[in-house]
Amino acid sequence: MQRAATLAWWLYDWAGSAFNTVVVTFVFAAYFVRAVATDPVQGTADWAAAQTVAGLVIAVASAPLGAVADRGGYRRSMLAGFATIMVLCTAALWFVRPHPDAVSLALILVAVATIAAEFAFVFYNAMLPDIAPPGRIGRVSGIGWGMGYAGGLVCLALCLTLLIDPKPPLFGLSSAEAQPVRATTLFAAGWIALFAWPVVVFGPSQQRPRGRAARIYWRALRDAGVLRFLLARMLYTDGLTTLFAFGGIFAAGTFGMDARETLLLGIALNLTAGLGAGIFASIEDRIGARPVVLIAVTALAVLGMSVLLVRSVQWFWVLALALGVFVGPAQAASRSLMARLAPAGSRNAYFGLYALSGRVTGFIGPMALGAVTAAMGSQRAGMGVIVVLLAAGGLLLATTRLAATSG
Repeated sequence: MQRAATLAWWLYDWAGSAFNTVVVTFVFAAYFVRAVATDPVQGTADWAAAQTVAGLVIAVASAPLGAVADRGGYRRSMLAGFATIMVLCTAALWFVRPHPDAVSLALILVAVATIAAEFAFVFYNAMLPDIAPPGRIGRVSGIGWGMGYAGGLVCLALCLTLLIDPKPPLFGLSSAEAQPVRATTLFAAGWIALFAWPVVVFGPSQQRPRGRAARIYWRALRDAGVLRFLLARMLYTDGLTTLFAFGGIFAAGTFGMDARETLLLGIALNLTAGLGAGIFASIEDRIGARPVVLIAVTALAVLGMSVLLVRSVQWFWVLALALGVFVGPAQAASRSLMARLAPAGSRNAYFGLYALSGRVTGFIGPMALGAVTAAMGSQRAGMGVIVVLLAAGGLLLATTRLAATSG
């Protein structure tokens, strides 16, 4: 039964990444900006505004929802409910036609799906300590994170092969109505539904603890060591988020990479990130979660600085792919460190705070990068903000005292 629960938990990572890969990053977002919005500039602004609203809802509600789940033992049912909302909203994006009249529908569906996806991951992540014994938390988290990268890429590859690339389109789809691109949302929704349900059935159940939801929530907020860790994670996650948002823009503007090369770079970075998560999965259980996070964040800062200094596109590729190796471990080990720190009766609330730390200041990195770029007239100077955020987060985590059981 434990083996079935672990496999089901891994499959949810494999399933859920399809939403980010197909909808948020590579396919639907680009379709919205190019074909649905009135123009690319307005489309980008509208998309950013919708994601900002979603981020605010996630930041405000994640931890209180987690506390409610802790109090009532609702973890599996709330995971199932929010995953279902994500699937339904993703499938409904099929109805977003290539016309400005569909802008509001697209933004509402994407915002609701994003909120549901993040809420579902709160309860999914909170299962980790019940899935894996203390000596294997790092391995289980790392493999899951690696499967997430792999699942997103496989889903994307199938969408490209079966729906976007064929000329004429397969299945009687109409290119004039952008149906091949719109159908990727149906494919992603089906993918998520197919691979997500096992964790609802086989995932660990939750005991109802004593205490009110509000008490569980405030107890989590008073944990000084955890709050310092979450502040550190907020800083280096802002750095990673800014890297993901502006890495392609930097590659295009500074090294002259075209759209195809940028897409290939994104795919290659996902591959090396998944590989890194897998490699460090077993290492983490031997040396601890915090050392792995510190190694990864330090390597990211050093490699990031090196990327800013090189002038050759060949060296840029080498350093960028090396940088990708440490992205996965930074994220996977952060999750397992949170799993080691969260008390048994408050895990959903703690992972709600964990979700908040990844969202609440997500605007700071892009804003600072834009300001520095404009002031200095240099993309390289602006991208230096990422290095500062990574270094600051790593330094704060290195000076934070955590419980001995945290690793």
